[in-house]
Amino acid sequence: MLRNQFQRLCTRSARVSVPIRGLASAADNSKTVEVSLPEDSFDLYELEEGPKTNFEISKDELLTLFRDMNAVRRLEMACDALYKAKKIRGFCHLSTGQEAVSVGMEHAVTKEDSLITAYRCHGFTYMRGASVKAVIAELLGRRAGVSFGKGGSMHMYWKNFYGGNGIVGAQVPLGAGLGFAHQYLNEKCAAFALYGDGASNQGQVFEAFNMAKLWNLPVVFVCENNKYGMGTAAARSSAMTEYYKRGQYIPGLRVNGMDVLAVKEATAFARDWCISGKGPLVMEFVTYRYGGHSMSDPGTTYRTREEIQNMRSKNDPIAGLRHHILDWGIATEAELKAIDKEVRENVNKEVAEAEASPPPEAKLQILFEDTYVRGSEPPFQRGRIPEENYAFKQ
Repeated sequence: MLRNQFQRLCTRSARVSVPIRGLASAADNSKTVEVSLPEDSFDLYELEEGPKTNFEISKDELLTLFRDMNAVRRLEMACDALYKAKKIRGFCHLSTGQEAVSVGMEHAVTKEDSLITAYRCHGFTYMRGASVKAVIAELLGRRAGVSFGKGGSMHMYWKNFYGGNGIVGAQVPLGAGLGFAHQYLNEKCAAFALYGDGASNQGQVFEAFNMAKLWNLPVVFVCENNKYGMGTAAARSSAMTEYYKRGQYIPGLRVNGMDVLAVKEATAFARDWCISGKGPLVMEFVTYRYGGHSMSDPGTTYRTREEIQNMRSKNDPIAGLRHHILDWGIATEAELKAIDKEVRENVNKEVAEAEASPPPEAKLQILFEDTYVRGSEPPFQRGRIPEENYAFKQ
């Protein structure tokens, strides 16, 4: 029933995949190239073997990865501008610099797999299938938003994407529950529960580890280690910063989270591990956020500008993939610039549409909408006073 609830949302604000224009023929782009990742892309814990460092990938998928990361970054840049223009209010957490995680993961899972994350969720919402317009409209509190203007930055949902959660670490046991659902329904699917290094010390994370191992659940616990929990460096808050080993009795995998190809291959490995009945896995993506923890944080009081610039210049996930595409002769610099221009124009167009879309009507009905799964509502729901009680139409 809950899945049907998401279907209503998903059918009217899904993004449309646009073919990449101005490149070689489709037949040529379907050809594969051999990829060799650096040996230090992965570190294993209690695993006899890990993801492959040598594999093939189609030229078309490489260009799509490039396009998707550009789209996520442009989306976050638009959020930044709208927030500074005071059009977006409240909490707002951007993932600029961490695009390889959301993009690489989505390219390795299926739409039937479940994913749940914390409040840095815009990129994941887009990659799960929402349009730029639906994400931006949600941030602006508009009816066209992915959560109909009721959720804001931290509470975005899509089919088999369960948020966007504002309570630190609370999504992790929910992710274990999603894994339990897949197991109970005999589905060949995996659940991915993401959390940050700042949430890694939460007691409920370890409780979820225990239950997942005890019941052999198909869930991947994914720590996005961006080095800072709010303004606190990981080493100052965690006695052990090798988060992929935190599962103790659960095997672990550490991944270069600034390399979209490593993320994709590791996620595919983790998914195969789970659906083959081997139980849970703890996976750590070592990544980096360029901005502050949230829009109210300048991000430079607890780290140097030189550190940020060094990461931008040497480890940027988009620049890294661009270098590979050019080096492997898959596209020219002009063709990549054309993709970037097309993405920018599309994002600008959808942002304008989101800004022009109306807010929710001031109706009591809208306030009580979606509180219950449709068909399971009680006769009425109480308001603050008897005159505000709302009767559901059966």
